[in-house]
Amino acid sequence: MVKSMTGYGRAVETVDGREITVEIRSVNNRYLDCSVKLPRLYAFAEDALKQRVRQSVSRGKVDVYVTVNVTQSNHVKISLNRPLLEGYLQAMRTAAADYGVKDDISVTALTSMPDVLVVEKEAEDEKQMTQALLSVTEKALEAYNAMRLTEGRALEEDLRRKGKNILALVEKVEQRSPITVAEYRARLIAKMEEVLASTAVDEARILTEAAIFADKIAVDEETVRLRSHLAQLDTMLGAREPVGRKLDFLMQEMNREANTIGSKGNDIQQARTVVDIKAELEKIREQIQNIE
Repeated sequence: MVKSMTGYGRAVETVDGREITVEIRSVNNRYLDCSVKLPRLYAFAEDALKQRVRQSVSRGKVDVYVTVNVTQSNHVKISLNRPLLEGYLQAMRTAAADYGVKDDISVTALTSMPDVLVVEKEAEDEKQMTQALLSVTEKALEAYNAMRLTEGRALEEDLRRKGKNILALVEKVEQRSPITVAEYRARLIAKMEEVLASTAVDEARILTEAAIFADKIAVDEETVRLRSHLAQLDTMLGAREPVGRKLDFLMQEMNREANTIGSKGNDIQQARTVVDIKAELEKIREQIQNIE
């Protein structure tokens, strides 16, 4: 099944008093380039998250953003720095006595002094927290892949439609090829009759020249290969594994055949058809850049 390289997925879940949010975004890239942005406290889980993304994505520039908000106070312990608090308290009382000012010391005033309150976060169970982050990442990946599949189906339909357009143009090339030879033979006879005037035209020579010309402009091999490539395109679009790189290579082969057909013919109608084929191939090539 075709997947787009661009996508977005988001999941939010509260696990053990922590609200975990995971966002996944991706854009086109020739290879897989995955970056995970985590709060510094949870940096230990970065490699595990990257590995999980790599299991699901083969191409694209993928950015994973993780935020963690503590929703329960049992993960944080607040205590007093008693020696420091007593030092502040003694200094304030001394100032009140020495300078004759009102002693209005309050809890609010004391606890607002620098470093009086000590905030200690509960030690993390790295294995447990990594599993929690992976669980939320899994849900974000589900949403992300669902979006990529939806876009992929649209891409697949468009590529199949363009493939049918090219097949119809190949049929035009095949139908036109023998007509081109017959027209050349007629022009050759007319030219020879004009040059030789009343002298009888050598039919054997005409047939030989026409045969040489037909061999020179024959595009049977190229059209057969183009048909084969189009059949491959159809098969690849139905594959379950990522096919973006294979399709890229297939387009190079199809362009080569189209160029060969264009170089062999000196017929205007044929040339126009080849231009149309190459235009469709270019459209396919551009679309393939979006496929994983």
